[in-house]
Amino acid sequence: MTADDSFNRLDDDDYPAYTMGRAAEMLGTTQGFLRALGEARLITPLRSAGGHRRYSRYQLRIAARARELVDQGTPIEAACRIVILEDQLEEAQRINAEYRRAVESANSTNAA
Repeated sequence: MTADDSFNRLDDDDYPAYTMGRAAEMLGTTQGFLRALGEARLITPLRSAGGHRRYSRYQLRIAARARELVDQGTPIEAACRIVILEDQLEEAQRINAEYRRAVESANSTNAA
């Protein structure tokens, strides 16, 4: 991979660009909290060639939402389950919206 390829991947939400230390710093939390999220299977960081955890922007958003819930007093296991359900609901709503657009498009094509 060239330097240009690496630079272009930084726009990819799923590219594991952040080390555990940097991710914890960005979230204002501890590395232990990130490990706990991994143990709860909310996020699974990729591993570098040296075995170090690497996080994507998408994973950091998920972790930030879990941290909000934990900061409000929600147990970490419950916070992880809530975040998973929120993520699943968002995906289902996106799929439904795509389906509605496809049906509307098909209906307008058939009406013409």
